[in-house]
Amino acid sequence: MATTRTAPHQLVLVAAALALVGGLYVLPKGIMKPKESKSELSKDAAATANRDGGGMATNGSKPEASSGPVPATATENKGPDAAPHTTTSTAQRQELARLLGEYQAAATPDAKATVATTLARRYNDVERFDSAGYYLEQVAQAKPSAQHWQQAADAYFQAFSFAATDERVKLLGGKARELYTKVLKDQPGNLDAKTNLGMAYMASENPVQGVTLLREVLEADPRNEKALYNMGILAVQSNQYDKAVKRFQDLVKVNPKNVNGQFYLGVTLARTGAKEEAKQAFLAAKSLSNDPALAASVEEEIAKLK
Repeated sequence: MATTRTAPHQLVLVAAALALVGGLYVLPKGIMKPKESKSELSKDAAATANRDGGGMATNGSKPEASSGPVPATATENKGPDAAPHTTTSTAQRQELARLLGEYQAAATPDAKATVATTLARRYNDVERFDSAGYYLEQVAQAKPSAQHWQQAADAYFQAFSFAATDERVKLLGGKARELYTKVLKDQPGNLDAKTNLGMAYMASENPVQGVTLLREVLEADPRNEKALYNMGILAVQSNQYDKAVKRFQDLVKVNPKNVNGQFYLGVTLARTGAKEEAKQAFLAAKSLSNDPALAASVEEEIAKLK
């Protein structure tokens, strides 16, 4: 599976999610989002980032409890469990209701799996990732394979990445760990699954296991972008800026067009006092993206160097 790049806004949300599970994983406010304080970031994340959309007590373990079926089919898409930024059209709500009916009425495991595949796709379209994960898990249970387990794990991991409460982080991270473990049982060399499993462990009671897994990925593939990036972020979160600089330098050597790598290289170089090198990294990040929020963050970081 190809390595994916994390959008700048998602970096902030992942950091916010990890910040909920312990002070070790809190990024300095100027790194998380230079324009906002830590409390403002948490408030913003809670209001806009909960893409799993399911209330604090839900974990996608059954269709009635996962976030999608009720809120996503509600007339106004409102209520305590609705994702506030997610808007579903009348046609989308009608299709979800129809598919849910088909799923409940399906007479055989194969028939249910077929409808579940479509349901997962539709929930992904409306950014209800935990619901997508639930139905993809039903597919994997009906048709076990590493590919199916990973599709479900990836959906739960995405929901985990956007979760905005401590409880949701732990629930969804636990589900992602469970399913990635199934993937690695069949495919121990699947580095993408191992990387995500490592990050999911960072929100558990055993974060050391997460670091161990990421190191194993880099031992197998020293040029792995996701592992280099995540190890860099973890070094930042523990204020080990020299180590972080090295990770991000390695990352941009592998891929000079990695926007997030360039930005965080600038951040960490600035923290170590290498102001001119930091400025060049910030400008490189800005040149690689048209995102106005990133541009504003770059300008604010550069202003701090003077």
